[in-house]
Amino acid sequence: MYQVTESMLEALAIGAGILGTGGGGNPFVGKLEALTHLRAGRSITVVSLDEIGDDAYATTVGNMGAPIVSNERINRGDEPLLAMRALEDHIGRRFTHLIASEIGGINSMAPLIVGAQTGLPVIDGDGMGRAFPELQMDTFTIYGVAPTPAAIADPRGHVVTFDGIDDAQTLERYARVVCVEMGASSGYAFPPMTAAELRRTTVAGTYTLATKIGEAVLAARGGTGDPVDAALAVAGGERLFHGKIVDVSRRLVGGFARGVLHLEGIGPDRDRAMVIDFQNENLIARDDTGAVLAVVPDLICIVDQDSAEPITTEILRYGMRVVVMAIPASEMLKTPEALRVVGPAAFGYPEVEFIPMPGVFGSGLRG
Repeated sequence: MYQVTESMLEALAIGAGILGTGGGGNPFVGKLEALTHLRAGRSITVVSLDEIGDDAYATTVGNMGAPIVSNERINRGDEPLLAMRALEDHIGRRFTHLIASEIGGINSMAPLIVGAQTGLPVIDGDGMGRAFPELQMDTFTIYGVAPTPAAIADPRGHVVTFDGIDDAQTLERYARVVCVEMGASSGYAFPPMTAAELRRTTVAGTYTLATKIGEAVLAARGGTGDPVDAALAVAGGERLFHGKIVDVSRRLVGGFARGVLHLEGIGPDRDRAMVIDFQNENLIARDDTGAVLAVVPDLICIVDQDSAEPITTEILRYGMRVVVMAIPASEMLKTPEALRVVGPAAFGYPEVEFIPMPGVFGSGLRG
């Protein structure tokens, strides 16, 4: 168990941005909101899975929609809390803990913010070990937790609850339509989980991992080390490409930011090129011959070449000089049942085989 500090939030924003693989929303905005709560005297507690009791009852809280919209739209700041309270009222039971559906991006901050608003502890773990664009793409529902009841809320205080839906992909379709009508930005809470379900389905330790990645980057920036190498030393993985962004096409389709990024090699990769497809998150990286270098669910992360500052897909711009990193996904995302939901075919690439990259997720943290 530990109390989150301002310096931890700074590091977490960097680590969560890297693990967000370009999506999940920019954690900078969430960091500012969480800082506001800390400076107002509220506390944020993080506990490990080993520290929860058998009577623990938790739900995920976060934000749903297109990242480019959430960056531009002014929210109330309590949309996930509104959704959680509506879910509690619907089921007639209060939650004892909060957990992140994804550690990547702004949704790493949402449970901390709701934790500050309510006093509930946040579990050190999540359902992805990264970010994904759709509700069904977490280990909770992949490994058998019922997706409903669920609730979403918009900045006007409107709340919609869902129940009786056994298939998470159906929930995603229904909730996505409502989210788009809410302006492509909403808060959510789902699913209710027991302690046994949490222990069986959580990607554990990811708040600690994201914070350690950020701390390593900050230490390298303040010293003589290389921030990209520092991040990879904790997260595991490798440099895929050094390049300059020469073109990015981006469009909002069905509540998602979809697009293609083109990079021209610089430095050691000056005679190469790379193309990355994304749907909120980076999905597949190919070289100029069309060969696949990395593919979802492994993490494809784009960072500034000098500072290792994560660059989300909605702020990719011509001329940026970046490093593309590849980080191995959690083993929980590589099973046959998981790959049916988060593998390349699930994103429209049935012709691409998932070949896991070598290495272990968070290997540097494990020592």
